[in-house]
Amino acid sequence: MEIKKTAIAGTLESSDVQIMLSAGTNGFEFELESDVAKQFGDQIKETISNVLGMYDIKDAKIKVVDKGALDLVIKARAIAAVQRALDIVDAPKWEVL
Repeated sequence: MEIKKTAIAGTLESSDVQIMLSAGTNGFEFELESDVAKQFGDQIKETISNVLGMYDIKDAKIKVVDKGALDLVIKARAIAAVQRALDIVDAPKWEVL
C-alpha cells in the first residue's frame, strides 16, 4: 500500500513514543531519537518495520521520538500512525491486530 498523507501517533510523555509517517521513495528511512537508542534502537525499528510490513508498505519516512515506551506501546502507536497515513481509520485492517 502507498502512504496517502503524513500522519502522527503518540505523545512526548514519559513511557510513550511519537511516530510520524510520511511517503518515502527508498525503503524505510528512519530518524530515531531515543535515550536508549544504542541498546534498543534496532528493536524499535524492527517493531515498526513489522507493522509496516503487515500493511504491505514498502517505502516510508519514519520519525520516531521514544520516551521509554514498551514494545507493545510502540506497536500500538505504529498501527495508529499507519491507519491514519493510509486513511483507513474508519475501516481498519483488523487482521493485523
